[in-house]
Amino acid sequence: MNPKKNLAVKMRLQNRSYNEISRTFGIPKSTLSGWFKNHAESKRIKKLLSQSSSPKIAERIKKFVAGNKERWLKWRQQAKHEAESEFRQHAPDPLFIAGLMLYWGEGDSKPKNPVRLTNSNPKMIALYTKFLRHSLKVPTTKIKVGLILYKDISRERAQKFWSEASGLSINQFYKTQYIKGRHPTKRLENGICMVIVNSAYLKEKVLKWIDLLAETI
Repeated sequence: MNPKKNLAVKMRLQNRSYNEISRTFGIPKSTLSGWFKNHAESKRIKKLLSQSSSPKIAERIKKFVAGNKERWLKWRQQAKHEAESEFRQHAPDPLFIAGLMLYWGEGDSKPKNPVRLTNSNPKMIALYTKFLRHSLKVPTTKIKVGLILYKDISRERAQKFWSEASGLSINQFYKTQYIKGRHPTKRLENGICMVIVNSAYLKEKVLKWIDLLAETI
């Protein structure tokens, strides 16, 4: 699931309407309809929202939202509890500590976003993907890569470069993003690499591990 779709589904499960999700992410409602048409929970939400004028239905929606919030809080607490236990197990591993330090400095810290680290240094990307695979035991197939390139950089060459650096197959690459550079000569030869794991549960744990690391230091 791509990052925007993952976040859109989460908003839908929070009982947000197509209009709200479309405005938030700039995604056409026709696209959202395609994403959600076979999603059982979304169908239930759509039915509730369409009947929200009824006081009884409005009360059901209120209870449904409260239940979702309670489940979300329990889920987050479980992730943090596991993280505390696992931190003690992993702390002696230099790769685990190095990976957390990398994420602390270069990773996406917003809880609602994927586990995502962005950098232009191939050695850093290599170390980080090794951290994901070996320390965190993330299956290689669950790790995705996104590239940000200047328009005059070959996508094929850049993909080959970052595939070798990360040890990940080109089949695991998202659609490349292109940007316009302001300087005519000072450019990143191979662009910028994003290593992404779409797991909200792992994101909770990583952020908790960083907090514990900061306390330990």
